[in-house]
Amino acid sequence: MILPGAVLGLLGGGQLGRMFTTRARTMGYEVIVLDPDPLSPAGRIANRHLVAPYDDPAALEELARSAAAVTTEFENVPAAALAYLAPRVRVRPRPAAVAIAQDRIAEKEFLRDARIATAPFAPARSADELEAAWDAIGAPALLKTSRLGYDGKGQASVDTREEARRAFAGFGGVACVLERRLTLEGELSVVLARGEDGVVAAFPPGENVHARGILHTTRVPARFGHDTLDAAARLAKDVATRLDYVGVLGVELFIAKGGELFANELAPRPHNSGHYTLDACDVDQFEQQVRTLCELPLTTPRLLSPVCMVNLLGDLWQGREPAWDEVLALPGVALHLYGKKEARPGRKMGHLNCLAGTADEAEALAHRAYASLSK
Repeated sequence: MILPGAVLGLLGGGQLGRMFTTRARTMGYEVIVLDPDPLSPAGRIANRHLVAPYDDPAALEELARSAAAVTTEFENVPAAALAYLAPRVRVRPRPAAVAIAQDRIAEKEFLRDARIATAPFAPARSADELEAAWDAIGAPALLKTSRLGYDGKGQASVDTREEARRAFAGFGGVACVLERRLTLEGELSVVLARGEDGVVAAFPPGENVHARGILHTTRVPARFGHDTLDAAARLAKDVATRLDYVGVLGVELFIAKGGELFANELAPRPHNSGHYTLDACDVDQFEQQVRTLCELPLTTPRLLSPVCMVNLLGDLWQGREPAWDEVLALPGVALHLYGKKEARPGRKMGHLNCLAGTADEAEALAHRAYASLSK
């Protein structure tokens, strides 16, 4: 075990890293962050901030020398950085698991080989392969870049072969996945932690609503029946076990075809939909990240209150500061801001956790609180 007082390393300095750093320091650890942005949200509150590219050998050497263990806050850390660190210091999650989640083709093929249902898909690494993929998948479909896509970026809805060709060209001819677009009945995510000993502790599944490809709200408990939610938790645990995953993992799921579950994407880190755990559970996803990294015993999360999380994007600022006084006057609303200096449309600036006696009441409170900021 790595006990409080030790130094933990973090690759990436965004909002997930900031919340990890806050929790780790509360638990008595020191944190050293490697991020090239001198104003990164996590770097600004860490004990040390190495301002350097992720693949800078000197910075990586200093991180490995200073930290007892290293984790990441986003999946697109350069593979070279993980390869450099792994022989020198404990890295969790393991680089092999991160590599699968970095690449949609590898991710979909892993799920298929594990016999976990996904939307029908085919790789499109070239123009010729795109033609074969279209013949196999057809319309309606989504074309997604294999790497670096998130929050709706790097994907296009296509209904004809010609639209697929134009989208592929628009992405610069990079490797893509063509995926059948399902008619969705809902979206769920399961955030879990898995320890080095294989013990898995899952949070209650969240029911997600997206707007413009970006998560807007997460409601817990979800509206779906116990059988569906139990199946979602089992599926996520199966994914983590087959990956031999150690850390916090987010598993995004579609519900379609009369209640069937389909795995959508894996996030090898804490997940946006898990932010509700900061206020509504007796242990949050970032404490579980610390526990898995340090080989501390995992605790089984308990939901203390129904909750609805709502994301706050840069669109809310619109040249002025949102009306924080109005939202903070609402009982049951907790405000979390990420310390980002510039508000841009689509940029995640913070979130609200809205707690109430029932999930319906929590969701209504979230919409009311969000509306008060949107005036």
